[in-house]
Amino acid sequence: MYFTIYLGQRAKNANITSMETKTPWDVIVVGGGPAGMISAGRAAECGAKVLLIEKNETLGRKLLITGGGRCNVTNSEFDIRKFLERFKDDGKFLFSAFSQHSVKDSLDFFHKYGMETKVENELRTFPVSNKSQSVLDVLVNYMRENKVEVLSNSPVMGIAVENDEVATRKIVGITLKGKKVIYGKSVVIATGGASAPLTGSTGDGFVWLKSIGHTVIDPIPSLVPLAIKDEWVPKLAGISMTDIKISIFQNGKKHFFKKGKILFTHVGVSGPTILNMSRDIGDLLKYGEVTVSLDLLPSEDYGVLNTKLQELFKEHDKKKFRNALVNIVPSAVAPIIVDLSLIDPEKACNSITREERIRLINLLKDVPLHVEKLLGVDKAIITSGGVSLDEVDFKTMSSRLFPNLYLVGDILNVDRPSGGFSLQLCWTTGFVAGEASAKGLRR
Repeated sequence: MYFTIYLGQRAKNANITSMETKTPWDVIVVGGGPAGMISAGRAAECGAKVLLIEKNETLGRKLLITGGGRCNVTNSEFDIRKFLERFKDDGKFLFSAFSQHSVKDSLDFFHKYGMETKVENELRTFPVSNKSQSVLDVLVNYMRENKVEVLSNSPVMGIAVENDEVATRKIVGITLKGKKVIYGKSVVIATGGASAPLTGSTGDGFVWLKSIGHTVIDPIPSLVPLAIKDEWVPKLAGISMTDIKISIFQNGKKHFFKKGKILFTHVGVSGPTILNMSRDIGDLLKYGEVTVSLDLLPSEDYGVLNTKLQELFKEHDKKKFRNALVNIVPSAVAPIIVDLSLIDPEKACNSITREERIRLINLLKDVPLHVEKLLGVDKAIITSGGVSLDEVDFKTMSSRLFPNLYLVGDILNVDRPSGGFSLQLCWTTGFVAGEASAKGLRR
């Protein structure tokens, strides 16, 4: 019997007769990230003999850095329809999977294993410990409890496909370096996207799946920080501001806005709100210059702010202008506003003219940031792109081309926002695939 080992775009024939006596695993999971670990654990819990293969020495490297090391484990929106609305048009594909394993089911799972959670702004949910390690510990214990075997330090080179008729061909396993074949009745691909490549997410799975006939939309940065041209921005690196209005202009025209949090970095800006706007900003950059406008005081209109400044300058009439603004904006931000206002910082507050005050108001309501570019894939929280959703059966997460191949997590072309949605996609698709692969659905 012959099969094809798909190594990227190259394929070589190999004879499996010498290894036919090897008993295949029930389920092979490729990728030791969140989707892979929960998939492996669930398949084993359902009675399957499971092998998880990870290219790194340790599991969950990317998981450990999510949420700044705190791990935004999910978003506690329990209404499935409202939750899936955040995935835009892709949400309609996910309803079947989320009906089987919901946000509440995921939280119940982590709570069962002793990991308490807390809900923060916009329903973002974190471990009470504020440590991603708590999430990883649960997943590792889950797999250990259900006797999942883990093969680490083992980069997968390709997928082995039986050379039968196209209509009935199937996956027979995976290949490691040296063309060593590991056989499996089912294979789950959980290799993630192409973001944070230093953690092992290098887009390998996309190459294999394209080689065996799947349609793969090339990954591009999706949730990604912005590089900003303005020279003053690096001076605020590490400073965050909450509850500000962020408006996006392209060639002078306002396109959209959101209220939320912004984080200044050494090269630009980041933070949940910026990340969720980044893909649309990237689209606008194709057609012209993009400016991000920050309204630092969105709850106060121009009239209210004018009165507030008049009262402030009257109360601190002898104080220098550079020392007065800390009553309006954070102390770290005040020097930047002073510089941008073009008002003499040594000027006494009682000497500030009406024209200067109006200019200051306009600045506080519209601090311009000139976008240079989106940062690259290596800086992206996630990438968009992946396997076309039309080629996946979301009742089981199986491939429509190969019934015993399962696709989970970031390998899918699902556009998801920041705020716990990406990890929840991993928990749901991984759980469904693990159960389906163990029970042999659609084989």
